[in-house]
Amino acid sequence: MSKPLALVRSLDHLVLTCRNVPATCQWYSQHLGMTVERFTSASSPGTERVALRFGTQKINLHQQGKEFEPKATTALPGTADLCFLLAEEMDLEAALKDFKGEGIEVLEGGEVVDRTGARGKIRSFYVRDPDGNLIELSKYA
Repeated sequence: MSKPLALVRSLDHLVLTCRNVPATCQWYSQHLGMTVERFTSASSPGTERVALRFGTQKINLHQQGKEFEPKATTALPGTADLCFLLAEEMDLEAALKDFKGEGIEVLEGGEVVDRTGARGKIRSFYVRDPDGNLIELSKYA
């Protein structure tokens, strides 16, 4: 095996393309506790951008049809499949019950299921955000 061209250490941010940025901000902040952050970047001075911050990562949001360049070849709402780890103090079963209590459909039979994460076995449940992105909420077993 040859030497890699770049050695990746961690994920800093990712980008979601949204139909409605305010609705996305509201869903992720209300249901997942993410913080809405407004910023400008060197590549688009004077233009306000929006991100969702959690832990040491963030999700930059692009409005469909007004994406910032460069962007993915096919940047469309509802094309992401994301897995988030819950905070240590959160109970997975209690979170599942709370999502159901809010009327949010829980996939996979509405139950916690066993899966495999980057570091081993996880327990997860699945919901969809306002754009239809698959959101997996997990804890390591």
